[in-house]
Amino acid sequence: MITDHASAQTPRTILLTGGRAPVTLELARLLHQAGHTVDVAESLPQQLCARSKAVRQSFVVPPPRQQPQAYIQELMRIVKQQRIDILVPTCEEIFYVAHGLEQLRQVCEVLVPPATMLQSLHHKGEFIRLVHAAGLDAPDTMVIHNRQQWEKVQHGEWSSLLAASCSVQDLNAASDLPSVYTSRSLVFKPAYSRFASKVIMPAQDMTDDPASAGEQNERSPSAVIAAPDGLSEQEPWIAQAYVPGEQLCTYSIVYEGTIVAHATYQSRYRSSEAGASVHFEALDRPDTLVWVQQLVQQWNKEACSVDSSSVPHQTNNADASIASESPIRTLSARTFSGQLSFDLIQERQTGKLYPIECNPRATSGIHLFTGADGLDMAIVAPQLLVEQGKVITPQPGRRVMLTLPMLTSGWGRRWSGRQWKEWLKAMKGAQDAVFRWQDMMPFFGQFALVLAVVRISRREQITVTQALTHDIEWNGQPPERSDV
Repeated sequence: MITDHASAQTPRTILLTGGRAPVTLELARLLHQAGHTVDVAESLPQQLCARSKAVRQSFVVPPPRQQPQAYIQELMRIVKQQRIDILVPTCEEIFYVAHGLEQLRQVCEVLVPPATMLQSLHHKGEFIRLVHAAGLDAPDTMVIHNRQQWEKVQHGEWSSLLAASCSVQDLNAASDLPSVYTSRSLVFKPAYSRFASKVIMPAQDMTDDPASAGEQNERSPSAVIAAPDGLSEQEPWIAQAYVPGEQLCTYSIVYEGTIVAHATYQSRYRSSEAGASVHFEALDRPDTLVWVQQLVQQWNKEACSVDSSSVPHQTNNADASIASESPIRTLSARTFSGQLSFDLIQERQTGKLYPIECNPRATSGIHLFTGADGLDMAIVAPQLLVEQGKVITPQPGRRVMLTLPMLTSGWGRRWSGRQWKEWLKAMKGAQDAVFRWQDMMPFFGQFALVLAVVRISRREQITVTQALTHDIEWNGQPPERSDV
């Protein structure tokens, strides 16, 4: 990363991956507005960023999930051809980029933490273990590997399984939440998942989501949930204690263990009862910044170590000399650098913050920053922010939405008249994340993207949500394996 004041003013050439995502388009626009040159690499031909004025050139690359080695090789070619300074992954392709760090960091800077750390953060059970290891509170969570464990949880045998769990141990030692549960007070979800897909929420009388109030939950308080298809050691699920309270989301950029950009936001509306967020409002919540910093600092001391394969080897003095003269800065192997996003619950009675899950990548918090906030500095000159003790934050109260899914979020809702009025007010008071008068083509391009995703869902016989990440998602499999 850039470390001196003079270089901080120098425009950089930045390659973003994940060009299908609105957050990538947002970041491209922010970087372009700050004077940097932006290229985008994406495996879907109908990418959202391709026709944006903020993007110099877009590239269609091999799908990282199906062709991980070819994906890294093509990124290497683009980096060299375009003279890229910094590579910033934004979506789940980050896991495949992380496994190619040894190659990529020889030719450019890469805003990615070690693959081993990414894996632990992405796994919803292992993440909770990391939180507890850092001495912070988290909901009781158990990783379920087979149907026998699943059935025992359904019949209230939580405590014995929690004690016997080998994946998440010694949970909730200092928590105020109860340690005995029935299935009706638990949330079930795959250990590897995104967009809140396949989440099974507790019975309706346990929840307090204002956006779902007044609806009939398909899950009866006394219902026994059948074990999901595919449940195994390779495709585990987790059972997690439901925490009543206010839902909060955070997005941070971290440089060598210090937060240099941070947003806290509320999301009242989702694509479904437990689906992806579609409406975002920036909040002034310094307590979440403190919480994230405490967690990251503890990782720096104990948990954040790098796989030896993630660091380029220096085999002789000549290699060492070349490395010392290279303008590419290699991030410390002992501290965390990258993007971090958390879903938190502020428990209603105690006010404590409880983490639910972590996304070690870009999330919708990026939409809340404007060009005036200077988010680009967190990417191109983070050490200057560290030296100045400055954290880039968005303006509290700023509201942004994804208009198309926001419109559909109201379909099928059994809301009261007051709730419909609140929804309309939220629509009127938020800026669309995609549409810009000065850069209109991505807005129209998103319809082609939707059609392409629908075609994938039909071809692969999967849901549209699953089709969105079919070629980039990572579910714990070895990255060298081809899924074709």
